[in-house]
Amino acid sequence: MRFSVDEIAPAPWKNGRGTTRELAQRSEQGQMVWRLSFADIAQDGAFSTFPGLSRIHTIATGHGLKLSGTNSEYVAKPLKPVEFDGGLILNATLTDGPCQAFNVIFNPQLTQAQASIVEGESIGLEGGEKVLFVLAGQLDMGSQGVFGVQQGLVLDAPATGVLSDDGVVLVIQFTPI
Repeated sequence: MRFSVDEIAPAPWKNGRGTTRELAQRSEQGQMVWRLSFADIAQDGAFSTFPGLSRIHTIATGHGLKLSGTNSEYVAKPLKPVEFDGGLILNATLTDGPCQAFNVIFNPQLTQAQASIVEGESIGLEGGEKVLFVLAGQLDMGSQGVFGVQQGLVLDAPATGVLSDDGVVLVIQFTPI
């Protein structure tokens, strides 16, 4: 399944303090397994909570932010995925202006998710469910097409691709429980 940020209208955050674009979602028997979204973060403030779920937050544009809670603190820097409990009550403080972030929200009782950044090389992916999201440059996936910045795809079969010299791709690998 192919998706593009530019083709999805923004919707208000769960807490109403920003906007997001829901890129893809997978459910089983009426229960969410995972959801992918792309958020515009323009102001400091409370982060939406997702009790019982886990999150991976990756800054795609801008300088990032700091997430602070009662007993926890996370620094989200560009192209550095940060994983945390979606139920944590966190406040975001922007680092030098607005940013955009790719978010994975997943049910840890149904799947595990692992994020990695691949830069300027070929990509070879084993089987299993995975997501590729282009953060810079281009990704040529052969018969599946060429993907530009803020475009991606969900795959469930082995695949190979070639990144442009300036290419950066976020890879999310899902492993069922």
